[in-house]
Amino acid sequence: MNTRKQQLEAFNRLLDIMDELREKCPWDKKQTLQSLRHLTIEETYELADAILDNDLSEIKKELGDVLLHIVFYAKIGSEKQAFDIADVTNSICDKLIERHPHIYGDVEVANEEEVKQNWEKLKLKEGKKSVLEGVPKSLPALVKASRIQEKVAGVGFDWEEPHQVWEKVQEELEELNTEIQNNSQEKIEKEFGDVLFSMINYARFIGVNPENALEKTNKKFINRFQFLEKEASKIGKQLSEMTLAEMDVFWEASKKFYK
Repeated sequence: MNTRKQQLEAFNRLLDIMDELREKCPWDKKQTLQSLRHLTIEETYELADAILDNDLSEIKKELGDVLLHIVFYAKIGSEKQAFDIADVTNSICDKLIERHPHIYGDVEVANEEEVKQNWEKLKLKEGKKSVLEGVPKSLPALVKASRIQEKVAGVGFDWEEPHQVWEKVQEELEELNTEIQNNSQEKIEKEFGDVLFSMINYARFIGVNPENALEKTNKKFINRFQFLEKEASKIGKQLSEMTLAEMDVFWEASKKFYK
């Protein structure tokens, strides 16, 4: 691994390259905070994919892409005389010190849960009127639900035992089934949302990240379905020409390779 000196030299190299690109490259010169936004989101998702795949080489590459965006935003900020990379770095350093009084102060904590509770209380002291202010509005709904539940739990608004949450899941499922029987589409959607919200809450209690769990299932399904497509192609058939029973043979075979 690199020494701290080498790490700082590498970061300084990136800053120098960013300065040069911003001055000389037509594409880089044209970029704004707004034009980079969607690209940053894309890079973040690519990093998330690499993490789920546990591909360390790809994680390194995607971290570099994300770091480039951070440096890019800071460069634009300096051009606007608003902030630079030092301001960005010092800001997060100050926040980390303030939010960790059990490390940099005299506060004592017994476990991780108390750390999270202190974190939310400190944010309220900093001027936030609600613990939910820090949940971005543009987060995907599943991730947002998870963050909402984590944050309210941080101030003590939470269930006590996993079995209570599971009972809530079953209650919501019964309510959904009732509305399905009543054939009220508006109420079905509402109850379905309640089922998802309660399942996401239960995931937290059993130590499962619901976003990661669902994405792993997505990847597994994609791999199995593409296996099915390839096997059908080998016998010269389109899936639309096959019966479900025929497709199921290949689907079951795919489970040996993608579990």
